[in-house]
Amino acid sequence: MLNDVTQTTETAAARDGDGGAVRPRPRRPSGRRVHRAWIVAAVTFVTIIGGAAFNALPGLLIDPLHTEFGWSRGQIGFAVSVDMALYGLTAPFAAALMDRFGIRRVVVVALGAVAAGALASVWMTAAWQLVLYWGLLVGLGTGSMALAFSATVTNRWFVARRGLVTGVLTAAGASGQLVFLPLCAWIVAEHGWRPASVTVALAALVVVPFVWLLLRDHPADVGLAPYGGTYTVKPAPARGAARRTVRVLLDAARTGPFWLLAGTFAICGASTNGLIRTHFVPSAHDHGMPITAAASLLAVIGVFDVIGTVFSGWLTDRFDARRLLAVYYALRGVSLLFLPMLLAPEVHPPMVLFIVFYGLDWVATVPPTLALCREQYGDDSAIVFGWVLASHQVGAALVAFLGGVARDVFGSYDVVWYASGALCATAALMALVIRRVREPSSVVTEGPG
Repeated sequence: MLNDVTQTTETAAARDGDGGAVRPRPRRPSGRRVHRAWIVAAVTFVTIIGGAAFNALPGLLIDPLHTEFGWSRGQIGFAVSVDMALYGLTAPFAAALMDRFGIRRVVVVALGAVAAGALASVWMTAAWQLVLYWGLLVGLGTGSMALAFSATVTNRWFVARRGLVTGVLTAAGASGQLVFLPLCAWIVAEHGWRPASVTVALAALVVVPFVWLLLRDHPADVGLAPYGGTYTVKPAPARGAARRTVRVLLDAARTGPFWLLAGTFAICGASTNGLIRTHFVPSAHDHGMPITAAASLLAVIGVFDVIGTVFSGWLTDRFDARRLLAVYYALRGVSLLFLPMLLAPEVHPPMVLFIVFYGLDWVATVPPTLALCREQYGDDSAIVFGWVLASHQVGAALVAFLGGVARDVFGSYDVVWYASGALCATAALMALVIRRVREPSSVVTEGPG
């Protein structure tokens, strides 16, 4: 994409680190070329793909781990729930740490944690080790590269096209699923679960050089204005990251919109990561479908997730985010009510239709949710969104665990599908009652040119 924003300043001294404020000086416009913000967005996209690779594994490993170690699905689901909960609870602190230490340093450490957890799980022999490696290490690592990472990059590097960029970066997680699910399913089926875990670790490590060489903390680091905006001096590193994160939470918790956004996003997590990503493959396998076929269906969800999320970002730049959320949740709830009737040993057209629709709707909720956070909470929106994301992952964690328990108790997942459909209907109603801010200072609906 060509840069149609005239840049009028540059740094007084070139610096590529994550240091403090810089002093601008005028320069001539550099003509029409790709704005550095799009390069940063591309690196962020690839990074999220690398970090999200491990998220492709839980649904594939439930049956192999149950068979090899005799662990119940509830035990395995608990480890997945710890991973998902930490993924969410780490996000708001990660956003504040990025303010303090810089995006690049935080992301490199996070990728290392993901790789360490994935590799260590190869030698585990007890369920508590699964919780430690798979739940704790990977949860902390992926949480530091969660959607709060996308929000921080978007807020710093873009003024125009924020909705579109949010949609694209959100779709990165789905793209990671698209890339790694079929590959990991084949590896698990042909070689076992351990080589699949090693593959994920290597994917995280491969991304590290790109992050270190190409990612920058702030446009002022390279003497640029954010895309569609005016040059601003890079602020000094924020101290007291943890204290600020908690303060922002306490301030936001005094407002009604925060609880509505957190509640709807918790249901979003319950009906996506907690339900479909974790339990769809074993549920389909219960009905006689091969694991590789079920994993391929999840990969198809990833294809349409990219399309749906980018399109949702485009819609968010133009329509009321509250109404978009209500439509997304209502349609998702209806589709879940039909899913138990569609599961079969073979893939039929109605199942394909469900997969396509669910892919379009999977994280289409993120751009309007982030837009509402930005509208309601301004400069603190990235951290507030981090807490809202925490609720998303807590909802996912509960269903990841309770879904496994329900399967152990009832012998099927049907009750989980129906309950999740009802929750989605509740989320649609909650979205409609979020109050509006009449003159949001940080929402841009049209880009340059």
